[in-house]
Amino acid sequence: MPHLALYTFGVLKSPLADPAPLTREFHDSAGPVYQQIGHHPGYLAHAEVAEGGTGSHFDLDWGVWGEFVVPNWYSKGRTVEDIALAATLSLWTDLRSARDAVYSGLHRAALNRRHDWFDRTGHPSHVFWWLPDEVTPTWQDGVSRLEHLHEHGSAPHGFAYPHAFAPDGTPGGSRGVGPQPVPPAG
Repeated sequence: MPHLALYTFGVLKSPLADPAPLTREFHDSAGPVYQQIGHHPGYLAHAEVAEGGTGSHFDLDWGVWGEFVVPNWYSKGRTVEDIALAATLSLWTDLRSARDAVYSGLHRAALNRRHDWFDRTGHPSHVFWWLPDEVTPTWQDGVSRLEHLHEHGSAPHGFAYPHAFAPDGTPGGSRGVGPQPVPPAG
């Protein structure tokens, strides 16, 4: 049975190491948000650093998730002192579960604050795609699909909610489970 991958990427207004209150609020909210999402029905896994990793995202060993890379439009720092990004890579059983996790609870509250923390880049902030069971997506997969989404729009290769595709590549609307009904001619 196919699984759904979700890659998210945002450029922060200030580096993660910035001690300013807004940056600290974002940083401090991440743990509880990830913990709640990790218990959500349909959640399977997310990219985590291999044990004992230190440094910036770019210096860490992400194991099967691959080397950490970012979209071509990210132009801020890459060191612990100046990195200004938030990125996630996760696996889900289906689109509805991922959507419900993203748009409810603590993550929903964080989304309501996104303009306090993130630059408006004019680029998509997330991309979904289907992959075969037992396949782990990589950071490079997420970046290439997000860039493709930005250049070409939603497609089976990578799509944004609500322009989803079913695992077989058919347009699936916001549910991602098959074609949406056609309204009657009026």
